[in-house]
Amino acid sequence: MNKNILYIAIAVIIGLGAGWLIFGNSSDNAANKDTSDMSDQHDHSGESADQMWTCSMHPQIMQPEAGDCPICGMDLIPAEAGAEGLAANEIKMAENAMALANIQTTIVGNAEASDDDGMISLSGKIAANEENNTVQASYFKGRIERLNVNYEGQQVNRGQLLATIYAPDLVAAQQELITAASLKESQPALYKAVRNKLKNWKLSDTQINAIEESGTVRENFPIYATVSGTVSEVMAAQGDYVNQGQPIVKLSNLNSVWAEFDAYENQIALFNIRQKINITTNAYPNKEFEGTISFIDPILNNSTRTVTVRATLQNREDLFKPGMFVTGKVKGATQTMENILSVPASAVLWTGERSLVYVKTNPNEPVFEMREVTLGNRSGENYQVSAGLNNGDEIVTNGTFTVDAAAQLQGKKSMMNQQMMQDESAMMDDMEMSFSNAFSSDFNKAIPSYLKMKDAFVASDAGQVSAFAKATSKKLKEISITELGKMEKQHLTKSIEMLDAIATNENLENQRAHFVILNENVVPIAMNIENTTNYYVQKCPMANNNKGAVWLSTEEKIKNPYYGDAMLTCGSVINEIN
Repeated sequence: MNKNILYIAIAVIIGLGAGWLIFGNSSDNAANKDTSDMSDQHDHSGESADQMWTCSMHPQIMQPEAGDCPICGMDLIPAEAGAEGLAANEIKMAENAMALANIQTTIVGNAEASDDDGMISLSGKIAANEENNTVQASYFKGRIERLNVNYEGQQVNRGQLLATIYAPDLVAAQQELITAASLKESQPALYKAVRNKLKNWKLSDTQINAIEESGTVRENFPIYATVSGTVSEVMAAQGDYVNQGQPIVKLSNLNSVWAEFDAYENQIALFNIRQKINITTNAYPNKEFEGTISFIDPILNNSTRTVTVRATLQNREDLFKPGMFVTGKVKGATQTMENILSVPASAVLWTGERSLVYVKTNPNEPVFEMREVTLGNRSGENYQVSAGLNNGDEIVTNGTFTVDAAAQLQGKKSMMNQQMMQDESAMMDDMEMSFSNAFSSDFNKAIPSYLKMKDAFVASDAGQVSAFAKATSKKLKEISITELGKMEKQHLTKSIEMLDAIATNENLENQRAHFVILNENVVPIAMNIENTTNYYVQKCPMANNNKGAVWLSTEEKIKNPYYGDAMLTCGSVINEIN
């Protein structure tokens, strides 16, 4: 009996020990798990410190903390797109969409040396050498009885019959010659004058002698080619009545041709007359031809921002045809490749005013962001990038248009979505605010000191800028804001904030950065109050990182406050406030 009790006691002890091992460890694990969860929550809250804030009306505004939009004064919202946590200017594509569109990316790095280093690549076309063009005209008026040359591309040799013309004036002149021939002994001057008249109509001595000897008047006369060439344009038709000197056909001598290339504005200084250029064409991919630059257009094409660079090529073997696409390479004094980023030409979207690429912002997910870049020279199939990208950035190099289309469909900023890239000055026109006459009167008192501050910016005088900013801020702070609406109050408050920032800063570039935001708030107010003076709203398209910036002026003449003497007249009047 005692032995049984002992066995039972031992079993109870063992059971309690096993229970402690099992449930005690579980509790510890639970405690550890709770601690881990709390740690995770702490880390997550730490991540929220990276939250960016944007404006629903102005998505270009990105700030690290909540506040008001510096343009319209609206409350900023978190810059995330739904549950995916994307920034306002980012897009995310599905993996299958990436595969179907064959979207490829490349990590940007410093350009490697190659055989094309120092070579500027140009695209162009073959054109007829206009210096060798001639027009074959009729030397007398009449009707074209027969036109022997009647299509473009036809080969014509010198002395070949071009057309036969019925010429009433020549009929009368022939009769005069026959009559004068019988009087040439008694009236030699008259005879000579009649013959010279026919010579002026390009009749040869042989033709004139034949008329004189036969005594017969011819009604139709031939027109012969004076040069050899290829017909580039037929300028008359059989049966037409032509006047003296009227063109019949235009001939081009293709023994030499022009290769005309488009060079970008930033490349102009790299070219000069008599510079050698190596030319290749798709028709003869294994052949390289050497030409000489003979002309650089002195006028820039405003729409393409390019100039025509022309080279003259010998074409005695008739290899080059007008209209043929060619590529030219010129040895130029380009930048050294050290520390110069290079991107494939397929990665760049060019809108005519700016160059854009798509950067992959998340290395583990297909998330992209459009970014503006500044291009340098083209080297082979690559562009040098002088600004906008960093070494190590991953960009889209194949399927760039597909990514841009996806951005447009998602309502994000894209090359094709002009609504997202509209001019901020146009937004100001649509910004309606209401102000009392008292406010208008008080605000007008601050304008003179604002204009003096603007003139100090033009003179690049940081000290005077600071002083007049302080004076302007003082005037605005005296204005009562009790009756102002939310938007009106926020514009005035932001204006004072920017003026104070300018007044307490002696760095001119920093002052100008605040001046941009100041004008985004002051100009809309000035456009909505009763003004005592006429003002011009002026804009510099290159200020604010090429986004453009505005200012007020009492003079129509441009004096740029954002660049001063460096670009004094850069800008234009975009509105007038009466």
